[in-house]
Amino acid sequence: MGDTGGLRERKKQQMYRRLSDTAIALFVERGFEQVTVAEVAAVVDVSKPTLFRYFPTKEDLVLHRLVDHQGEAARVVADRGAGRSVLEALLKHFLAGLERRDPVTGLNDEAEVLAFHRLLYGTPSLLARLHGHVERDENALAAALGGESDGVGRLLAAGQIVAVRRILAQENWRRISAGARADDLWPEAVAAAEAAFAQLENGLTHLG
Repeated sequence: MGDTGGLRERKKQQMYRRLSDTAIALFVERGFEQVTVAEVAAVVDVSKPTLFRYFPTKEDLVLHRLVDHQGEAARVVADRGAGRSVLEALLKHFLAGLERRDPVTGLNDEAEVLAFHRLLYGTPSLLARLHGHVERDENALAAALGGESDGVGRLLAAGQIVAVRRILAQENWRRISAGARADDLWPEAVAAAEAAFAQLENGLTHLG
């Protein structure tokens, strides 16, 4: 017998992507509040209940694009290997993202990416849901820090790290939205990241 379970999973993931991409395109074109879930379902030719089986809320249709980055900092810390500190690993990962113009770093000037960021940061209900993702990232990172400090200390450290990554990304996006080119901004983005992580290192001396 063939890998029917794997095929089902691939089809499921394709539907997630199709629904999300269709919804985002409609939201960007007409505005988040002006497009209904029923309209998204109709374009993809599925029923509204079927759509809700994939995405419980309208906001999830947009935030699905960030799923691959959920818990990313925690994974970087867990996989950093012997001899590399937490902050060294996270800085190296962020710098690699800047170099490849990963949209999550904010250093990407492709029209589609800019439109997505305008949608995300310009819609209050999406921002509210995004804060939930940020909180889950903080909790996952705190758990990955393990025995580096006590429970409250881990949460404080995780909160500072996640905040620094978020602020760096938002500043990159803000400057690109104002007209800067990603390639021109890259050296400054690298310098800002290195400076920010140096400050973190000075303040989080207990992290290994």
